Amino acid sequence: MSHITIKSFCAASLLASLVACSSGGEHSDLTDYIAKTKARPAGNIEPLPTFRPFEAFIYSATAKRSPFDRPVEIKRRIFAQSSSDVKPNLNRVREYLEGFELGEVKMVGNIKRKNVLWALLSDPNGVIHWVKNGNYVGKNHGRIIETAENKVELLEIVSDGLDGWVERPRVIALSEEKE
Repeated sequence: MSHITIKSFCAASLLASLVACSSGGEHSDLTDYIAKTKARPAGNIEPLPTFRPFEAFIYSATAKRSPFDRPVEIKRRIFAQSSSDVKPNLNRVREYLEGFELGEVKMVGNIKRKNVLWALLSDPNGVIHWVKNGNYVGKNHGRIIETAENKVELLEIVSDGLDGWVERPRVIALSEEKE
């Protein structure tokens, strides 16, 4: 068979299958449904709703802090009158724990010996020091005024910023950390 004969045979069989599919009364119900649907009167389509014009919202809190930002740290200033009686003794020999900031020193326990309660303070290097009332701790001339089982109370002498000195109470609480 030649090349042309094969093409013409394929085209004829394709045409015969298309005619077979389209002929016959198999789809008469579909044709009737389409005819009935087209014969119905068209319905009314509702018009689009009218929208009010957009009103701009004026946000009155634009100058305030965003609620998603971290809060601003506000430092309280204590304005106290400096007293000529309050001043650190700059001539005394400084103790070892006065070389550290107060926040770096932790209370890790206490011991009572010969009716004296000693607080156990840890420096940043992890060395434990025994202190009692009258010892000094921290860079601000902090003198221990009371040693208790769960805290050490100090009285620091700090500059008032006006060429004078004021006393400031501080507390080192017993640390709850387990190592």
